[in-house]
Amino acid sequence: MTMVFPDFSDLPAALRSAAEEGWRQYLEAVDRCGTKVPQDERVSAQVPKVWSVSRFVAEQCVRDPAMWADLVDSGDLGSADRAEKYVRQLNALTESAADFTDLQRSLRRFRNREMVRIAWRDITGWASLEETLGDLSLLAEVSIQAALQWLFERACCRYGTPRCPDGQPQLPVVLAMGKLGAWELNFSSDIDLIFAFEHDGELEDKRATSYQEFYLRLCRDLVKALQAQTEDGFVFRIDTRLRPFGDSGPLVLNFDAMDIYYQSQARAWERYAMIKARPVAGDPDAGERLMQMLEPFVYRRYLDYRALGALRELKRKIMEELKRRDRLEDIKLGPGGIREIEFIAQVFQLIRGGREIGLRDQRLRVILKRLTELDLLPPEETETLLASYRFLRLVENRLQEYNDQQTQQLPSDDVGRLRLAVSMDAPDWTTFQHQLQEVRGQVQALFEEVFALPETAEAESESARIWRGAEDEDLLQDMLAKQGYGDSEGVWQQLREFRRSRPVRLLTSQAATELDRLMPVLIETVAQGENPDRTLRRLLALLEAIASRSAYLTLLVENPGALNQLVRLAAASPWVANHLAQYPMLLDELIDPNTLYAPLTREQLETAIDHRLTGLDLDDDEGLLNALRHFKQAHVLRVAAADIANAIPTRVVSDYLTDIAEVVLERSVAIAWKQVTAKYGLPPGEGDRPRDFVVIGYGKLGGIELGYGSDLDLVFLYRGEAEAVTSGPRAIPSAQFYIRLGQRLIHLLTTPMLSGVLYEIDMRLRPSGNAGLLVTGLGAFERYQRESAWTWEHQALVRARPVAGDSELGKAFERVRLEVLGRERELGKLRQEVLDMREKMRAHLNRSDSDRFDLKHGPGGVVDIEFIVQFGCLAHAYRRPEAFRHPDNLRLLDALAEIGWLGDDQKRFLQETYLGYRTRLHRFALQEQSGLVPADAFREERTEVVRLWRRLIENSAGEK
Repeated sequence: MTMVFPDFSDLPAALRSAAEEGWRQYLEAVDRCGTKVPQDERVSAQVPKVWSVSRFVAEQCVRDPAMWADLVDSGDLGSADRAEKYVRQLNALTESAADFTDLQRSLRRFRNREMVRIAWRDITGWASLEETLGDLSLLAEVSIQAALQWLFERACCRYGTPRCPDGQPQLPVVLAMGKLGAWELNFSSDIDLIFAFEHDGELEDKRATSYQEFYLRLCRDLVKALQAQTEDGFVFRIDTRLRPFGDSGPLVLNFDAMDIYYQSQARAWERYAMIKARPVAGDPDAGERLMQMLEPFVYRRYLDYRALGALRELKRKIMEELKRRDRLEDIKLGPGGIREIEFIAQVFQLIRGGREIGLRDQRLRVILKRLTELDLLPPEETETLLASYRFLRLVENRLQEYNDQQTQQLPSDDVGRLRLAVSMDAPDWTTFQHQLQEVRGQVQALFEEVFALPETAEAESESARIWRGAEDEDLLQDMLAKQGYGDSEGVWQQLREFRRSRPVRLLTSQAATELDRLMPVLIETVAQGENPDRTLRRLLALLEAIASRSAYLTLLVENPGALNQLVRLAAASPWVANHLAQYPMLLDELIDPNTLYAPLTREQLETAIDHRLTGLDLDDDEGLLNALRHFKQAHVLRVAAADIANAIPTRVVSDYLTDIAEVVLERSVAIAWKQVTAKYGLPPGEGDRPRDFVVIGYGKLGGIELGYGSDLDLVFLYRGEAEAVTSGPRAIPSAQFYIRLGQRLIHLLTTPMLSGVLYEIDMRLRPSGNAGLLVTGLGAFERYQRESAWTWEHQALVRARPVAGDSELGKAFERVRLEVLGRERELGKLRQEVLDMREKMRAHLNRSDSDRFDLKHGPGGVVDIEFIVQFGCLAHAYRRPEAFRHPDNLRLLDALAEIGWLGDDQKRFLQETYLGYRTRLHRFALQEQSGLVPADAFREERTEVVRLWRRLIENSAGEK
C-alpha cells in the first residue's frame, strides 16, 4: 500500500521549514510509540496548512501520535456530530478516575484531543463558526459537569451530604458568564463562573459544618481540577471575579445572599455581565430558579432609559481606552472590535429587554437578528454586524489556535502576520489587513451611530429670559455678565445643557413648575457670591440629582435661608455639594443654621441616634438601615459645614467624625445582637446586652483621625467556649453565633440604600487577613499576635482600640495590645522590616513628581511621621508599656518623649507638622482634591521629618 504523506511545497517559504520540522518530529514520535501515520488523503492534504498555522495542533500530535491516529481513524475528525458524544464519553472517563490526580489527567487528555479536533476543523473550514463556538462551549460545559459530579460525590462521602428541604442531595449551581454563557466560547478563552447554592444549612457531622463551607471547598476543588497546570496542561482557565463583591467576596453564596446583593449592592456593569449568564452545571432546576430571581435585576419592567447615563459613561470609558496605543491592534478591545458589536446588542437589551422578552437571550447573533425583527436596526446594518462578528471571531480563534494562548492582539512580526493571513485564506498580510480594516471601520461607524440615537432624541426645553432662554443668546449672555458671572458664555452653555438634561426633560408638571420658580432666584443668589461660575456648575449638578423630587425644589423655593446656606456651602466645597446631591434628604438640615454649624458632642449624638431609632421594629430592616444612614450623613454634613465656616478648629474635625462612627457602631452592634439572638437565642452568660463581642478599630478610626469619606478598618473579637451552644430553638455553637453576629453587623454597615452605605469597611487586618475567620477568639488573637503576626501587623496594632461592644472584653484586648507592643524586640531586624515596608509602600503609593509633592506618601510626609511613631513604639514600648495605652499619634509622640526617645523639641515639631499636614488633607477632601501640593510646599517641614527619619530609624544602629 502506498503511504500518503503531506506535501508542504505550496506553503510560503517563511512558514514551510517550521511545518516540515514539526512533521519530522511527528514521524519520529510515531516510530517511538509504535503507532502508524493515518492514511487519509483528505486529512493529509490539510496537514501543511494546519501544521503551519497551529503549533498547538502540531505539538499535541507529536506528544500523542496515537491520539491523532484515533481522531482520524475513528472518523471523529471529519464528523460534525462529535459534540453529541461529549457527555457520555467524558462521564465514562471521569467515573473510572481513582483519585483527584486521575481525574485531572482524564479531563486534560480528553480536552486536548477535542481541542485538536476543533482547531483542525476550524482552520480547514470543515466546521462553520457556529459549530466551532458551539463545540468549544459544550466541551467546557461537560467538563465542568463531569468534574463537579465526581467531586460532589466524594465530598459527600467525606464530609456528609448537603440536602434540599425535601431530603434530596443538593448540588450547587454553576453560572457561566460571558462567552460560555452565550454559547460563544472562543478557542483559548477563560471561562467566567459564578457559584451559588439554594438552601443554607449544616451537615450532620461533628462540627456541624455549614453548607457554605462545604460548597466553598467543593468549588475551590472544582476550579483546581479545571485550571491547575499539570504535565497534561489544563482544561480551562477559570475566572471567578464576576461574582458578587469580586475578589473580595466569598467564592460561593446562597440564593438569599445573591438576591440581597443584586437587589441592593450590584453595580451597573454587573447588569451587562448578567445578560449572558446561564446555568451550566449542578442542579438545573435550582439554576432556573436562580435565573428567575435575578431577572428583575437585569431587565426592568419598563423602557429603562435610566440605563443610558451609565451606558454613555461606559461608552466614554471605551472611547478613552481605544486611544491607548496597545489597543489599536486588539481585535476585541480595539476600535471596531468584537466588544463594540457586543455593546451595541447590550444597549438595546438593557433598555428594552424588560418589555421585549425576545431580547432576553444570551446569544449575540440571535439578538442582532431580533433587533431587525423589532425594527430597532435596519436589516443592512444587522447583516453588516453579523458578517463583521463572524470575521472577527474567526480571526480571534486563529490567533489563539496558534499556541493555545488567550490573545486578541494582532501579531507584530512578519512571520506571525503571514501565518495569520494564511490561516484566514488570504494570500498575504496586506490583503488580509485591508479586509480587517474594512470590517473594523464598518463596526466603528455603526457603534457611533447607535450611540448617537438616544442622545439626538433629547428635546430642547423652552424657558423664559435667562432661565427660559427665549431671547437672543448674545443678549442673555450680556445679562449674565452684568449679574457678575465671569464666563457668561460658558455659564449660558451650562444652563442650556441643564435645561436639556434628561432629569429636567422628564420632570412632572409639578416639578417643572417648582424648578421654574427656583432657578431665577438661584441664578441671582449665586451671582452675589464668590466665584459664581464654579458655584453654579456645582449646583446644577446637584439639581440634576434632585430635579424629579419636587418636595426638595419646593423646600429651596420656600426657604430662602436654606437656599442661601446651600449656595454658601456649594461655593466653599464641591464635596458638600456632591454629598447633598447623593443624599438629598440632607437638604432639610439647611433650614436651621443654628444647628447646621453646631456638631453634637458624644453624649448628644447618643441621645440623637436613640431618638431616631425609637419606635422602629426590629424586623423593619429597611427602616433601621435608612435611619442609621440618615443619622450618619446628617451629622457628617454638620461637621463639614462647621469646618467650612471655621466654627470648629480643624484639629478636632477628626474627633467629631470619629465620635459619629463610634456611636453608629455601638448602635449597630446592639441592633445586630437583638436580631441574631432573636433567631438563635443567647450565648452562655448573664444578661441580654451585647457581651463577649468587641469591635476593634484600627488605622484612622483607631487613631481618632477619621476624615470625610474614610472607611473603617475593623477586627471582630469574641470570648467564650466555641462549642457552647445558644439558648434558642435554633441553637448553634457560640463560635458560629458570633460569626453570624459579625456578618449581620457588616450587613448593617455596608448594605447600600437610597440613603447610601453607613461605612465602607476593611477587615483585612484580622488574623490571617481575608483568609482568616471573620470573628476571632481573644485567645487565638493573642496567640496569633505573639507567634505569627508580621511586623506590619504589630505596626497596625499601635493604632488599635476597642470602639464598640463589650467594654470588659475591650479592656482585655487593651491588655493584649500593651503586652504585644511591650515586647523587647531585636532592633536591627525591626528596623529593616519597617524600612522594607515603608519602601514598598512608597514605591506603590507615592505620587510625587517634579512639580507636586504627595503629602501623605512622599518623603517627609504623613506616613513617614506615622512610621516614626510606630517604629518608636515597637522599639521602645518595653521600657514603659503603660505610657503607650493611647492609640493616637499625638499622644504616642508624648509617650516617646516621656521615655526619652524623642526630645521635647522633636516631639512638638512632629505634632505640629502632623497637624498641619492633616489640616491640609481635610481641606483637600472638602475640595475633592488629591493630596498633592506644590513641590515647594512644606519644604522645611519635610526636610526636617526626613532628617529625623534618618536619625531615628535608618541610623539608629547604636541603640539597643
